[in-house]
Amino acid sequence: MGSRGKPKRSGAQVAVIAGAFAATVGAGGYGAYSLMSTGDTSGEKEPTPVKTGPPSAAEVRTTARDFLDAWAAGAPDRAAALTDDREAAATALTGYRKDAHVAKVSLRPGAPTGATVPFSVSAEISYEGKRATWTYASELGVVRAKKTGKALVGWRPTVVHPDLRSGDTPKTGRAEAPPIKAVDRHGAALTEKEHPALREVLSSLRERYGDEAGGTAGVELWIARADKAKADSGSRAQADGKDAERPDETLKVLSRGRPGTLRTTLDSKLQTVTEKAAGKRPKAAAVVLDPGTGEILAAANSPARGFNTAFQGSFAPGSTMKVISSALLIDKGLAAYGKPHPCPKYVTYGGWKFQNDDKFEIKNGTFEQSFARSCNTAFVSQAEKLGDDDLTKEARDVFGIGLTWATGVPSFDGAVPAQTGAPKAASLIGQGGVRMNPLTMASVASTVRSGAFHQPYMVDPSVDSRQLAKSSRPLSADTAKQLRSLMRLTATSGTAAEAMAGLDGKIGAKTGSAEVDGQKKPNGWFTAYRNDLVAAAIAPEGGHGGSSAGPIVAQILRSAD
Repeated sequence: MGSRGKPKRSGAQVAVIAGAFAATVGAGGYGAYSLMSTGDTSGEKEPTPVKTGPPSAAEVRTTARDFLDAWAAGAPDRAAALTDDREAAATALTGYRKDAHVAKVSLRPGAPTGATVPFSVSAEISYEGKRATWTYASELGVVRAKKTGKALVGWRPTVVHPDLRSGDTPKTGRAEAPPIKAVDRHGAALTEKEHPALREVLSSLRERYGDEAGGTAGVELWIARADKAKADSGSRAQADGKDAERPDETLKVLSRGRPGTLRTTLDSKLQTVTEKAAGKRPKAAAVVLDPGTGEILAAANSPARGFNTAFQGSFAPGSTMKVISSALLIDKGLAAYGKPHPCPKYVTYGGWKFQNDDKFEIKNGTFEQSFARSCNTAFVSQAEKLGDDDLTKEARDVFGIGLTWATGVPSFDGAVPAQTGAPKAASLIGQGGVRMNPLTMASVASTVRSGAFHQPYMVDPSVDSRQLAKSSRPLSADTAKQLRSLMRLTATSGTAAEAMAGLDGKIGAKTGSAEVDGQKKPNGWFTAYRNDLVAAAIAPEGGHGGSSAGPIVAQILRSAD
């Protein structure tokens, strides 16, 4: 399966950045300098000027060759001296030999591209009489040292292996947990080869359930991740995706253990559909749930080899948050389906001026019209009537957002913090401090569809006796009815209508577009249900949710035909 055991592993690739320091360069290739003296300088030798500018082609080739030769010769200190971070390089290269049990390594440089030099690696691994050849490709970048002007290897963990991050270590040894044979709800095998988007999920499942599945461990080479902190159940990741928990990653199997079988809630056919749908965009993630149980039926990320955005992403959800905000307004008696509701061009609150997409307004409009067209001002205008923690309580007590979920795999379970002033108003339209991912937004739609929160999970809690999170109260029957009507109107004649066209049955949807500082296009969101299938997707930098994330969700829902 390409996964190891309790140490975490991940498929996240880290790009190598070959930096170059720019400077003013003279005709001879040297930076300008000046000397000051208060005495006779006759007979004194002027200091050699420090070389500046990008490394020359000859320097790139020579530096790369000398570094790779020293590494291959088993001289980590000599190799580290040719980098711009001697201490970190020496530690990594020493550990490479010792911890990974590399007996011999051959390194062959390829043709440089600018200051970047690709190279191939062939390492011989030896452990307890087990031997294997480990081959892969990496690259290094040559930079100019500011102080000395020397050409050096710009040190990055990815020089050693492209999947390494700071603090990670390649290790060879007896696996701490046996391998698993993960199967779907029908008993069909789930493999990385058939479902590449499950790469991290399968590794996480092995870490958590390798022992419970009843197999025996073998000898493997793996990446031991530096971020070892994780919760005992469900593994709640940090909100910042960069710091989210990453499972260890198996790189080479020297002797296979005997896998135990682990049944999941996934559906292999639906998984294939979800991977194809998300894979149509360069960046996307999607999750599919059974609204009546909370069982996770499918999950996919694009690119497949990368961060698990579907479960661990942390993004402003944009207008998909209006599902929770609408529940709050209905519960508070501040809005209702069929009742008049203002949707002006602008609303000012807390010193911020809010507006609608293209500055539209709905004169003499109703609440359902504002929801279906995703009117921001219709929600922001109600902020003054709400307490600072009202939205937080609604999200937690009814939708389970803010509770600690025990999904069976690492997940970030959403955040709706209490806020004041303008950020409080922004939270009502999915900006401010609100953070979600496809897993949590699929759960929100599931709560509407079923009328109650069912915590999502991938492995039955009976396997490890963990407790699923429970909300303190269900949606009231009237609020649930109104929300379903609002989402149906949006799916049939609102912002989600184009994507949902042709879908019959009990349907409902909500679109979202979340602005992000520094991005030209907003992140596109879409969450929807059709009968007993719920899906949510995000298309980072995709623009409008209806046209970016919408087709992903619609393709998944159509597969139920």
